[in-house]
Amino acid sequence: MSELNWQKIAKIAQEHRDASIRHVEPSVPEVPVQLPFDRTQIPKYLLTPEEVLITETQPEDLIVSLAAGKFTSITVTSAFLRRAGLAQALTNCLTELLPERAIARAKFLDEYFKEHGKPIGPLHGIPISVKEHFAMKGLTLNAGFVSWWDKKGEDDAHVLKILWNAGCVFYARTTEPQSLMHLETSSNLYGATTNPFNSRLTSGGSSGGEGALIGMRGSCLGLGTDIGGSIRSPAANCGVYGLRPTSYRIPTEGLSATMNGQEQIVPVLGPLSTSLDGVKLFMKTVIGAKPWLREPSLIPFPWRDQESWFRASSSSEIIRIAVMWDDRVVRPHPPITRALLEVVEKLKEVERVELLEWEPHAHDEAWEIVSSLYFCDGAREESDAIEASGEPWRPLSTFIIKDNPNVKKLSVDEIWYWTQRREAYRRAYAKIWNETGTRVGDTGDLQGMVDVILCPVGPGAAPPLDCARYWGYTSQWNVLDYPALVFPVTKVDLEVDKVDNGYKPMNDKDRYNHELWQSGPEKYKDAPVSLQLVGRRYEDEKVVEALDIIKDRIGLPFANFV
Repeated sequence: MSELNWQKIAKIAQEHRDASIRHVEPSVPEVPVQLPFDRTQIPKYLLTPEEVLITETQPEDLIVSLAAGKFTSITVTSAFLRRAGLAQALTNCLTELLPERAIARAKFLDEYFKEHGKPIGPLHGIPISVKEHFAMKGLTLNAGFVSWWDKKGEDDAHVLKILWNAGCVFYARTTEPQSLMHLETSSNLYGATTNPFNSRLTSGGSSGGEGALIGMRGSCLGLGTDIGGSIRSPAANCGVYGLRPTSYRIPTEGLSATMNGQEQIVPVLGPLSTSLDGVKLFMKTVIGAKPWLREPSLIPFPWRDQESWFRASSSSEIIRIAVMWDDRVVRPHPPITRALLEVVEKLKEVERVELLEWEPHAHDEAWEIVSSLYFCDGAREESDAIEASGEPWRPLSTFIIKDNPNVKKLSVDEIWYWTQRREAYRRAYAKIWNETGTRVGDTGDLQGMVDVILCPVGPGAAPPLDCARYWGYTSQWNVLDYPALVFPVTKVDLEVDKVDNGYKPMNDKDRYNHELWQSGPEKYKDAPVSLQLVGRRYEDEKVVEALDIIKDRIGLPFANFV
């Protein structure tokens, strides 16, 4: 497409997306011209009662209804196609819908169910949305770059084949940012994806199309990626659940991105969902397919939900939760601290929960390490992909690449040096984990140590566009390769969450974040406030089980997100 300038390519991409939405039947309703900042309730007035019921049903319950024949796959798929079309009009979250493919698939599933009297697999009839840079045969793989718009997938990504064989329906592809390295979702192909709860704010990134679509209930289960917070940021910003798994558990074959092959900071794939059970369902289904038989880099062990760190133990077994109030680099905004305090106060009343203080260890050093290892080629591939079309650099691409003092072309010796720094940092953090919560007189048995860390996902609720400039609360766990699970807690409450005029920032990063709140808390009205649980490497199941128990015991979330 070298004969076209970037503006014409963007126009073609957007026209293609809009045409795909027009192919939905019945047609997607028109949205009002005058819209509130909070757009989450608008679909309820434009869809049928049955469509609202279906799209606001959790995936684990949809599976039961589909398996019982209460809903057909065509009915469910059609409902999600229409709500996804509305989500696009309200948040700009789609690269395309796939109505013809999706309905054909749904029809096949219904015929199978009618003939055999049972579902085809554990995801029978469940619509799943997918971030655009997962390869689908014959469809685009632009990864947020205008110059890549005409790239096509040669085959379906490995993870998508597993989900397909489990019975799902692929129906929507979602937006990502230029370079895939933003904590928001903005590109020159599609523009900015906004937050469902407050259109002045970002949906997060880089899986922000997924976050916005699921937050709008245009999807109940979707697939994103995470190298610095790209699943957790949109999950937190949009009030949904999101898991960054430990590396090498979920297959990555078929992912389109720059710097493929680097192993210093390993990107991971993971789920976003309207429910915690949706997260579990995804992980159990994918890992249950033994993906390591095809991708030998993957760790060959099952999803261990048959084991229990807590429930199957004796009545004296305690869940030890360490609370990290801040990372000593950037202090979170008042709504985040309030949410943490509310969760902690409720946990104090729960039996068999022990709360500890987590002292963050050199989180500024962790950022130096991770940001030095993100672009070992000096961001040459990223820069070339941006500049090949003549498209302008987005502000957050400039921030993470051009304005980042740690972006340098590294020699082999320098890569080895930073990799050794990474490993030394991981050892130091493991030592702190081993020692936190142990008692005087312990003889080396580490059973009494911390189970999970409860901490912020970001330095505030969803920030305004072009302002997501602090990665530390998410990238910290990427450099350590710890599983991290995001969950919704509450919403910004302007009656309670006030400015702190006496606060003195610790550094320039802290000052920037502090001023975002001080300059006008009202711009954060109704924004979701989320937290995350973090565990040790390959204890993903333990983190999920801990949240399952916490959620049940204290009644999370404290606000309504539907």
